[in-house]
Amino acid sequence: MKASLYVRAITETEREGLEAGLRSGDGFRLRRCQILLASARRAKPQQIAKQIGCRAQTVRNVLHDFEANGLSCLVAGCNRPLSVEAVLTAAKREQLQTVLHQSPRTYGKVQSQWTLKLLAEVCQEQGLSERQLSAPTLLDAVVHLGSSWRRAKHWIVSPDPLYELKKTA
Repeated sequence: MKASLYVRAITETEREGLEAGLRSGDGFRLRRCQILLASARRAKPQQIAKQIGCRAQTVRNVLHDFEANGLSCLVAGCNRPLSVEAVLTAAKREQLQTVLHQSPRTYGKVQSQWTLKLLAEVCQEQGLSERQLSAPTLLDAVVHLGSSWRRAKHWIVSPDPLYELKKTA
């Protein structure tokens, strides 16, 4: 069994900063101050998590962050990942454009118009991606190619006065 994780010894200046954070209107800062002060009182991460209403791993993450950054861990950082790799590279986007310039029937589909879901299926079948891509990813790639995307419209009725006659013929 692993030993419980506690915060390192807190200096008087840090303690004052943490206690001041308890009066903060920022929920992120308040919760982190509560976690750190509870750990300074030697409460276990599981107990702190139960008290505050979060996961024990969240408590451990806060303790590690405080160990590495001190009081600056009380300021919320950016949620954006540090590195993002594009799902569709430039070469794959060119292949996507080739796919888009053909009918879905070329790929064995029954529809004659592309939908984002249908395009995702075909991209996976053609090896453009290992897994099925999401609609926003495909839409972003289409826009990046300089095209626009409009949702396919399925007409139920026609403005043609002879529509009923033609439909039943």
